[in-house]
Amino acid sequence: MDILSIIGLVLAFGSILGGQVLEGGHIGSIMNATAMLIVAGGTYGAIMLQTPLPTFIHSLKIAKWVFLPPKLAAHEAIEKIVSWSNIARKEGLLGLESVTETESDLFARKGLQLLVDGSEPEVIRAILEVELDAREHHDLQAAKVYEGMGGYAPTIGIIGAVMGLIHVMGNLADPSALGAGIAVAFVATIYGVALANLFFLPFAAKLKSLIHDQTQFRTMIVEGIISIAQGENPRNIETKLQGYIH
Repeated sequence: MDILSIIGLVLAFGSILGGQVLEGGHIGSIMNATAMLIVAGGTYGAIMLQTPLPTFIHSLKIAKWVFLPPKLAAHEAIEKIVSWSNIARKEGLLGLESVTETESDLFARKGLQLLVDGSEPEVIRAILEVELDAREHHDLQAAKVYEGMGGYAPTIGIIGAVMGLIHVMGNLADPSALGAGIAVAFVATIYGVALANLFFLPFAAKLKSLIHDQTQFRTMIVEGIISIAQGENPRNIETKLQGYIH
């Protein structure tokens, strides 16, 4: 659980609502279903039009990473790689075959299988880097969905504001209808800007940071496997991989 993300979200929205109360206003005055429908519906509709279906579905799946980031046990991974290196030095690369069958990480298992098959280090690196780049690209495209929503939301909010003003101008003869129109106009703008800057854009930035960390973690695994293939000393491998830990 990422406590900082939860605190940040609560603090961001709590500060706005608290400021509204301290200024003598009422929270109910910025609650407007029509404005929310315009901003949320318009933003999601625009991003759906822009995004391929698999990418959009993936963006929904990885949204939980902001609060429940994937666990990257770097120290444990280094220990495993060093143990693989020791096995390879004592029993040869074929000695890793039993380890391959029990390895839970699919990316590491693929690298181990390439080792057992006797692939050259350059070939192993090329194959693993292709998968690494493809996975990173797929995840980044999903993160950019939230970045795109952060770009659309303020504009949709302005559209809602203009619609509210049009409603006001059309009912100048009826003072009782002016309040609702003006409320939609201003609240829609608040919703658009607030959702973009307090939710969508921070979501995108956090996801990109997590994706970068995962890429670094897998790059460390690639370097470890390549070092085993090159027959490096286990202690040297451990020292090299320690450089990936912040």
